[in-house]
Amino acid sequence: MSQRTHEHQDELARRIDRYSNKDGVHSTEIPSLFLIRESVVTEPIFRVNEPSFCIVLQGQKEVLLGQDRFRYGPGSYIVATVDLPVSGQVIQASSHTPYLALKLEFTSSEILEVLNHSDFPARPRKTARRAMFVSQADPSLLDAVVRLARLLEDHSEDIPLLAPLYKKEILYKVLKGPHGIALEQATMEGSHTYRIRDVIKYIMNHADQNFRIGELASLANMSPASLHRHFKEVTAMSPIQFQKQLRLQEARRLLISQSTDAADVAFQVGYESPSQFSREYSRMFGLPPREDIKRLRGMDQ
Repeated sequence: MSQRTHEHQDELARRIDRYSNKDGVHSTEIPSLFLIRESVVTEPIFRVNEPSFCIVLQGQKEVLLGQDRFRYGPGSYIVATVDLPVSGQVIQASSHTPYLALKLEFTSSEILEVLNHSDFPARPRKTARRAMFVSQADPSLLDAVVRLARLLEDHSEDIPLLAPLYKKEILYKVLKGPHGIALEQATMEGSHTYRIRDVIKYIMNHADQNFRIGELASLANMSPASLHRHFKEVTAMSPIQFQKQLRLQEARRLLISQSTDAADVAFQVGYESPSQFSREYSRMFGLPPREDIKRLRGMDQ
């Protein structure tokens, strides 16, 4: 690690530690920028990961997408190019050395704006790429992240003007990086990843409804076999597995937030059989619905 890289990582860790005096995800004055701190190893957290860039400065985290495992630690970053149901777990953290990370959410229009003002060489768009990747931040990328973070303390009055510029610079550096083609494909109309992104949006908006693969294939202008292949290349799951993840995540959210019977929740999220729901819930979360929610509520007390 170069001296410059070490200094950048150390400064970012100090700033995150300063602005996040308790565990959790903290919003900032900069829209779409979040600071994350965890002082203990966490339980797996199941959620939909929106398009985002997240860089770790201290500790380690592991994210599970389908059967793919992504582990990242100090100086590495993870990017999700589309909405993805994942589970994430902080695997290295302590009260003395907490897990510290900075997350920057982005939209496809922001990526397109960077691409339209850049002179990238033509890159293949046909082969779909996984919509999540981990890479190591180089000094120039870290420098842009540091300048963005400094706005929180040193130049808050400059945020409206400079924050969007630094954000574009960060996205530009990621696009130039070794996995930038995956981010580009998710925003370029006509690419396989772009068409799969439309299918993902449809499934997310109709997760409680049954669908036929032929319907999704027509939406993507693909054959059913091609849709299945490309969907799995992008998400590490089949369309049915993707929908199941969404349904079970929503079911768990409803069970935690409401005093609702598991069978009622099963029907709400689209299951026709409560017993099938209970089996799949147990497979994903490790316990049947009632026992899992009792355990989670006990942890919050």
